[in-house]
Amino acid sequence: MSEFSNFGFAEQLLSAVVSEGYENPTPIQQKSIPPLLEGRDLIGIAQTGTGKTAAFILPMLDKMAKQPRPPGAKRCRMLVLAPTRELASQIAVNARAYGRNMRLRTTVVVGGMKPRPQIKALAQGVDIVVATPGRLEDHLAAGAVSLDHTEVVVLDEADQMFDLGFLPAIRRLMSNLPKKRQTVMFSATMPRQIIELAQEFLQNPVQVAAGPTSKPIEKIEQRAIAVPFHEKSEKLANLLIDEKVERSIVFTRTKHGADRVCRKLEAAGFAAAAIHGDKTQVQRVRALSAFRDGRMPILVATDIAARGIHIENVSHVINFDVPVTPEAYVHRIGRTARAGKEGIAITFYDPAEVALMQDIERLISVSLLPEGVRGVPSGKSPKRTKFQKAKSGQSPRRPSSHRARQKGDKEQARGPNSRSPNGRPANERSRGRRPKNSRSK
Repeated sequence: MSEFSNFGFAEQLLSAVVSEGYENPTPIQQKSIPPLLEGRDLIGIAQTGTGKTAAFILPMLDKMAKQPRPPGAKRCRMLVLAPTRELASQIAVNARAYGRNMRLRTTVVVGGMKPRPQIKALAQGVDIVVATPGRLEDHLAAGAVSLDHTEVVVLDEADQMFDLGFLPAIRRLMSNLPKKRQTVMFSATMPRQIIELAQEFLQNPVQVAAGPTSKPIEKIEQRAIAVPFHEKSEKLANLLIDEKVERSIVFTRTKHGADRVCRKLEAAGFAAAAIHGDKTQVQRVRALSAFRDGRMPILVATDIAARGIHIENVSHVINFDVPVTPEAYVHRIGRTARAGKEGIAITFYDPAEVALMQDIERLISVSLLPEGVRGVPSGKSPKRTKFQKAKSGQSPRRPSSHRARQKGDKEQARGPNSRSPNGRPANERSRGRRPKNSRSK
């Protein structure tokens, strides 16, 4: 019997946990599950790949097992909000696995998929809804779902949802929830300002942390290689051969960059697939499936794949571009060295990206750059790169790469087929185009 039995879980839940091969709870599970079983609000901070999903799903499933009740038409007992479709789908997979011995209904509500099947599922009432904020708002506005009887709400990867501008949507969704509820926030990184913002939604929360905040797990070998931008593609191809890479995720900063890198890898004879916010849900699912079963050993992705992608045996994570935010680095490299295994993270940095690398070093307290390499001090040179301008806020106009990153992150949550509050398709609004039925001046 595993130590999960010490939590006093219902028998059907404990049986499923044992069937999943879980033996001992992880540190974040040990610290989170007891207060959640007591009904407390909670802020959980832990490194990626350490079992956060089970930490919040298992206590709620135990409650449903011990207090069974039908959710009611168009209602749900538990709501989990996630920033991306991939993360939402992964959470639902885990919820169904843990609840396999219970008669529960779990529904995924995300953009990029046809809304009618989601509406049909919601109409019957579901125990667990896992959703991205944009699509859930659409269904709420259309009267397809009601949140007035929801008992628990979980914000997974809360920092990313707040950071990407989802806060207004989250506030609107929260206003539709009962005041008497249990609220939980989980993330691998949680800056101080985000914690302060969380106080708006939580009542006297317990705060738990497993391991140093924002530190990559110790089993990842991290390296940084100086490569001029125009030589990165050739360097990548050589590295994939020299390192004998078994399965790798290559991260780029933009969607266009992901497609470009994928084409160059294919031209060099590598089997690769790209995944980003402009891909349809069918294309994204197909690419992930091929990557997961080994038919496509290289996945080229934007930060859409930095969270929620749980694929075992990813031997390498390669940062073709240095991420604009240091927190994204933590999430990217967390795709390797999962479930206790070791992994390698390699970052290519152009001289213009040295300052971004230093930001990463400060966050994770690990030296990656060679001795003597320094970035340009802020304000010392009039020739600031577009990436430094994006970070410092000194430019009145965001660089195109930063705008593309934000647009892609927001589109991935809402999806290409969803509509914005003013009725326009979300993808048209983000590109600045008028709807076809509007008159031009």
